[in-house]
Amino acid sequence: MSKCPGSYINIGKEARGSCAIISPSAKFFSVMLIIRTFHYIFPFFLVMLSDLLYKGYGQQPPVHFHQQFIDINCDLSCDVTCRIKEIVPGLGTAFRLIAPYSGKVELQYLHDYAAITAGTGVIANASRGYDPMISFSGVVGSTQVFLGTDIVFNISARAFNRIDAGLSLRFPFLEASLTLNDKLDTLRASCYHTVNPLTQTAVAAELKHGFSTSYTSITMGTQQAISTSTLVKARVDTKGKLGALIQQKCLQKLYLSIAGELEFRRNSRNSLDWIPKIGMTFSMRP
Repeated sequence: MSKCPGSYINIGKEARGSCAIISPSAKFFSVMLIIRTFHYIFPFFLVMLSDLLYKGYGQQPPVHFHQQFIDINCDLSCDVTCRIKEIVPGLGTAFRLIAPYSGKVELQYLHDYAAITAGTGVIANASRGYDPMISFSGVVGSTQVFLGTDIVFNISARAFNRIDAGLSLRFPFLEASLTLNDKLDTLRASCYHTVNPLTQTAVAAELKHGFSTSYTSITMGTQQAISTSTLVKARVDTKGKLGALIQQKCLQKLYLSIAGELEFRRNSRNSLDWIPKIGMTFSMRP
């Protein structure tokens, strides 16, 4: 059994997965239709997802269509990853291209009690095209207890895009993590408990606190497999959002997910508006 703690992305990974319904960080192709009727906005989303995509890209989608009552946004990208596990014992490399958003080459060293990853690449910028960047992440510890950091530096802007740090604790009955994100401005504490491994039944909770905003939110999530090919998830948070997802395995590597979210917001008249969202996703997994 390997003693390597893995990479930094593994910190809090299970809790994030249970508390997530449809994540913008996984968007591959999307069409958004917004119909405005009186004081309400009804958005309907048709989203085709791959597993990974850079979530910091904030430009308007390449294809945009607008009429008086309808907005349609289309965003198409391609995510290609090539990984060589061991060039020499303990040393691996990876190349990743997310066209047209970013591209990166990484070199990773894995040890029994440490893992170091360094890389360089480019990232999309709305005003300058592409910015070169360098990244570094590392963890130390064992499979039960380990801590690490993740740093991304933008060479053109001469500024850090990301400075994160985290601690992970893994026990047979519980997985817990504590991380500092958003350049150490946001504190996240999460826990994940597997109730029944045979049915993939699990519960998770996440507490998020922003130091600059002094705002705290709590998210609770759960999941359960109702058959060998069907997984159900549900989530609720203190920001007024309720969500649920049904994931169906259609073929050996093809998954279909249908998700819904209901958000409650207080308007200027101090009354509550509800905003429903419906999404359908397709994903292929190796």
